[in-house]
Amino acid sequence: MSFVFNPIDPEVLRNPYPTYKRMRDDYPVYRHPAGFWVLTRYRDVSDALKDAATFSSAAMGRPAQQGMPMGMATPRASGRERRARIEGIGNSLISEDPPRHTEQRNIVNRGFTPARIGALEPRIEQLSDELLTPFERRGRGDLTAEFANPLPVSVIAELLGLDPNKRDDFKKWSSDIIIGATQVGGMGSAILDSMLKFRDTIEEAVEDRKKNPGSDLISILVTTGLGEGILDASSTLGFAGLLLAAGSETTTNLIGNVMITLLEDPGLLKQVRDDHRLIKPLIEESLRHDPPVQMLMRLTTTDTEVDGTAIPKGNLVMMMLGSANRDETRFEDPDRFDITRNTQGHLGFGFGNHFCLGASLARLEGTIAIGGLIERLREPKLAAPEVEYHGSFLIRGPAKLPIEFRARVAA
Repeated sequence: MSFVFNPIDPEVLRNPYPTYKRMRDDYPVYRHPAGFWVLTRYRDVSDALKDAATFSSAAMGRPAQQGMPMGMATPRASGRERRARIEGIGNSLISEDPPRHTEQRNIVNRGFTPARIGALEPRIEQLSDELLTPFERRGRGDLTAEFANPLPVSVIAELLGLDPNKRDDFKKWSSDIIIGATQVGGMGSAILDSMLKFRDTIEEAVEDRKKNPGSDLISILVTTGLGEGILDASSTLGFAGLLLAAGSETTTNLIGNVMITLLEDPGLLKQVRDDHRLIKPLIEESLRHDPPVQMLMRLTTTDTEVDGTAIPKGNLVMMMLGSANRDETRFEDPDRFDITRNTQGHLGFGFGNHFCLGASLARLEGTIAIGGLIERLREPKLAAPEVEYHGSFLIRGPAKLPIEFRARVAA
């Protein structure tokens, strides 16, 4: 039987890396029977991500219309206006190409300066402590639901100037949009409802900040500052939605994936607990070894060729970041987790002009979160036969992470 790559096969979702290796070895430029293409080697993925003229990011805004693989169905919304409002959510910075992408990126960059991100550190530490205190007292719980989910979405909601008391709603909507729509079944009615509620909330905030600007990020984007221009309402909606949804999911699953590694290796856990300076290389190696975002999509704007294989114009191409990060030609012994490794060049945050805008924030949140977890939860153990991963082909991380542990002895 000929090889067929199925990104939502349960075995692939549980551990995609053996399949990625087979594809790198035997099918590096793979054409799926459904008509889309898959790139798995580091050189091909990184080169394509740098070539925005040939590989357009438009595919990230309208994947269902561009031949998205199984699991992602075109929204079945009733009414022309309802469909238009749903589709508009995807039109954001992530789906733009130069020069429009460059113009918008220059505007939003002013909300992500090192000084602005650094100023968030005390608040992130406070939120982490508030979430860990009741969790620590019980000696057991679901790390995903009770810590890794609420921490990033709370941080981003406050950054945007949204009501932090609605973080449970924000997290549900984000998970529905990012994870629910990229798994078996695609976009059901519940996911569509979440998309509309998400849009309504952001729209209300945008309109309010136009009239009552503050110091939050939405205000910065919709009011003139430093002669750098502003985003229009639609672009602000798209960017705020992108940051709240994709940004929170990335950091949530980064925290989860790092903790899975530490749960599986008590020696490494002790090593990092004894020297917190190792948290940063731990996070970078996790981003390489098991990245939360497994792939990006691009659309060919012209007939092109990758490793001698012709890819026609107008074809969807999946860039497998998770596979590229395990490419033996780029990282020696890539399946081994090694915090002493030089991880420079890993694609955990993407590559090229779409390198993740929130990478510094995600790293800061991850560093604070992991530091708090390893210090306060002693002798943690997985309280389940195995880790239950999301059913998404886009996002990799634990859907649940039940653990048992001994609380830190009070000083």
